[in-house]
Amino acid sequence: MYDLDTRKRALALVAEGRSLHSVSRQMGVSRAAIRSWLVRLEPLPSVTSRGHCVRCRPEPGLPAAPESYAYLLGLYLGDGCVSRHARGNYCLRIACADAWPGLIDACADAIRAVRPESSVCRVRGKGCVSVTSWSVHWACLFPQHGPGPKHGRTIRLATWQEGIVEACPWPFIRGLIHSDGCRIINWTARTTGGVTKRYEYPRYFFTNRSADIIRLFCDTLDRVGVEWKAGGQRTRPAKNISVARRASVALMDAHVGAKY
Repeated sequence: MYDLDTRKRALALVAEGRSLHSVSRQMGVSRAAIRSWLVRLEPLPSVTSRGHCVRCRPEPGLPAAPESYAYLLGLYLGDGCVSRHARGNYCLRIACADAWPGLIDACADAIRAVRPESSVCRVRGKGCVSVTSWSVHWACLFPQHGPGPKHGRTIRLATWQEGIVEACPWPFIRGLIHSDGCRIINWTARTTGGVTKRYEYPRYFFTNRSADIIRLFCDTLDRVGVEWKAGGQRTRPAKNISVARRASVALMDAHVGAKY
């Protein structure tokens, strides 16, 4: 087990532009170890911390921050994954585009609120940042995890998750929109009395290949009174949902808003 100072020195050399091979030779550390430190600097927690999860208790409870959990659940269903690693640990990753630095911060804040015991790091990729956290309990908190893409398997919320979404529908919708949705300005041209004028109006879109996730999104919109319309080919399940009616857009603006 390498101490924290050794890990920091290795990453500092990498940050200077040194190759993993040269840093490995200089410090006597394997390249695999350095790669893992790029993802997580701190040593992995012990599996003995299992008792600190509200879902692992003899009488399972709910996360202490239900609104943050509902938001994080939306992000996870859109652009997240939970993968199993050594010693029973699980890694939660939420991919966030570089274009939305506010979203990256909001994602990290939600993870800290849901699992304050687990550290959060940001792993830079091409055009995106993976907000990452390690815990043996992410599998408890996101039972939808599994092999392969989400649209290739059944996605159903557990009863306790349904209760959180019913109590906190807007954070859940916000998480889904912030991951796989957007707010755009549409426009159209109308000619009246020989004069053509351009009219602009805001609109929300949500796109996902999983019919189950689309259903969860639309059911939650129905619960809060937002009118929506499905698009796509008639012979296939809809994967594009739009919200364009003025009153519904106003509701979405009040509770969701554009990414930032």
